[in-house]
Amino acid sequence: MAATASPGAGGMDGKPRTSPKSVKFLFGGLAGMGATVFVQPLDLVKNRMQLSGEGAKTREYKTSFHALTSILKAEGLKGIYTGLSAGLLRQATYTTTRLGIYTVLFERLTGADGTPPGFLLKALIGMTAGATGAFVGTPAEVALIRMTADGRLPADQRRGYKNVFNALIRIAREEGVPTLWRGCIPTMARAVVVNAAQLASYSQSKQFLLDSGYFSDNILCHFCASMISGLVTTAASMPVDIVKTRIQNMRMIDGKPEYKNGLDVLMKVVRYEGFFSLWKGFTPYYARLGPHTVLTFIFLEQMNKAYKRLFLSG
Repeated sequence: MAATASPGAGGMDGKPRTSPKSVKFLFGGLAGMGATVFVQPLDLVKNRMQLSGEGAKTREYKTSFHALTSILKAEGLKGIYTGLSAGLLRQATYTTTRLGIYTVLFERLTGADGTPPGFLLKALIGMTAGATGAFVGTPAEVALIRMTADGRLPADQRRGYKNVFNALIRIAREEGVPTLWRGCIPTMARAVVVNAAQLASYSQSKQFLLDSGYFSDNILCHFCASMISGLVTTAASMPVDIVKTRIQNMRMIDGKPEYKNGLDVLMKVVRYEGFFSLWKGFTPYYARLGPHTVLTFIFLEQMNKAYKRLFLSG
C-alpha cells in the first residue's frame, strides 16, 4: 500500500507545496514597499537634482550631498521622507503588476515539455511586463514626483498634497484624470530600457568577471556583476528618467504646458543646462538601485519563509 503524503511534505502528486500565485504577487509588492522605506531619501534627492536648474535658472544644488544636507537643514528629517506614501503606492502597483504579467507570460511561453523560454524571449517578456507595470504605476509616479519636488518651491507655489491619495484626488479634480498618466510614455520607456540594460549588462559583466580568472561563480561575483550592471543601467536610463521627471512635474504657463513632449525636454535641458545635465542625480539613482534590489529580495525571502512555516508545514 502506497504511503500517504503528509500535508507538510507535499501535495497529492508528491510535489512540494508552494504558495499560491496571488500570495507570490502580494509578497513581491510588499517586499518592494519594505525596501522603499529605506531608500526613499535617495529617490527624493534624485528628483530634486533632476529639477535643479530647470529653465536656465541657477542650480539649487551643486552635488547630491549638497542637496541632501540642504534638504535636512531646511525641511528636517521628516523632509527627506516626503512622498513616502506615493513611493509605497508605486511599488504596490508597479511591482505587483510587473510580477503578475511576467509570471503569466513566462508560463504561457514555456514549452509543453517544460522547456523555459530562451534568453531573447525572456528579455522580451521582461520588457513587456516592465512597460505594463509602469503604465499601471504612472499615477503614483506623478504624485511621487510632485510631492518630492514641493519642498524646493516658495511657500505660495507649493501644491501641498497631504498624502498620495489626496494628491491623486486633487490632480484628477483640478487638472483632469488624463493628467494622472502624464509622462506615461517616458515612464514605460524607462522601464523597457532598465529591463533590457539590466539583462544584457548583468550576463555580460558576469561572463567578463569569470573569464578574468579572478572570480568563481559565487556571491562575490554576482554582487560585482550586479554593481557593474547597475552602473550601465543607470547611465542608459537617466536621460529618459529626467524627461519623465520634468514632464510629470511641469505646470501650465498661460494655458500652455512647459514642455511639448519628451524630445522638447531633452533639447531644452541640453541647450540651457548642458549635455551632462541629462545625468543629474546619477549618484543617488545608482546608490538607490543596489540597496533597493538587495532589500527587496531579503524581505521577499523572509516573507516566503514565514508563509511556509505558518501555512505549508505539517
